[in-house]
Amino acid sequence: MWDGERDLDWATDVDLDKVVADIAVLSEVQNGPITRLAEEPGSPFQNWGEKEWQQLDKESLNWQLSQFMHGEQGALVATAKIVETVPWIDAKYYASTQVMDEARHVEVFAKYLDTKLEGNYPINVHLKHLLDDIINNSQWDMTYLGMQIMVEGLALAAFGYLHMMTSEPLLKQLLRYVMSDEARHVAFGVLTLEEHYQHLSLAEIQERQEFAFEAAVRMRDRFLQQEVWHRMGVTDIRPIVEARLGASEEEKQFQRMLFSKIVPNCRKLGLLDAGEGWLRTKFEEIDVIQFEHMESTDTEFADFALGSDDETSV
Repeated sequence: MWDGERDLDWATDVDLDKVVADIAVLSEVQNGPITRLAEEPGSPFQNWGEKEWQQLDKESLNWQLSQFMHGEQGALVATAKIVETVPWIDAKYYASTQVMDEARHVEVFAKYLDTKLEGNYPINVHLKHLLDDIINNSQWDMTYLGMQIMVEGLALAAFGYLHMMTSEPLLKQLLRYVMSDEARHVAFGVLTLEEHYQHLSLAEIQERQEFAFEAAVRMRDRFLQQEVWHRMGVTDIRPIVEARLGASEEEKQFQRMLFSKIVPNCRKLGLLDAGEGWLRTKFEEIDVIQFEHMESTDTEFADFALGSDDETSV
């Protein structure tokens, strides 16, 4: 196991302007609908200048890393519950090690936010409701599905994209270490649930399909970043939400990419085509089904292991 204090160089001087510049392409894709909205009469952005747009990029990064931290806090609580409720002793042993991983993730994200960025954001309402449902569900495998497959699967894709975009050495290494853990967590979830689902009835499988799709929609909606707009002084965010939902094909492709780890894992678990393909149809409706034939995490997790590339020596 890596150590968040010893293995990360917290003395690194982080140039926030450069970090934001690194991910300028990502910001342009995410905020493209907003840039177009700014050109319309009566837009809340018509008096914005370069300073406000640069601050928006900083707030968006702050918000994103804050939600990463809150997601890790939810994973910490959910995994502690799995230790208690999963029926197999080997799974209890594994989950106990994951509790330590999640605590370490919360620690490093919180420290980066507190010492390298400008504060942090509270948990997004969509993410909070999702985590509450996952943690409070009385069935252990639903907690497994919600956290190990859905939340951590999306996080793995989001971490990977940000890791690819940024050249800031501390953030890049932090993400690389966290990704090595998250891939292992998702892979173990796939292996555990694949065996368990073979013994469930069709009605029970359908319940899990519905739970997975509801989680997917909530995770998609949380990327509307309502909290950022309020902090930037925008009181009526309805035009922003409408603009984001009417995004261009390029912008929608970025949103879909976040499901690249979730869909193949659901296929591996047999959830896509059970019950006359209910979940397949739903994933087609939100246009993410094209990821189904990518590798499931249980077959690719070794690629994320520390030492599988040279970046861990940064």
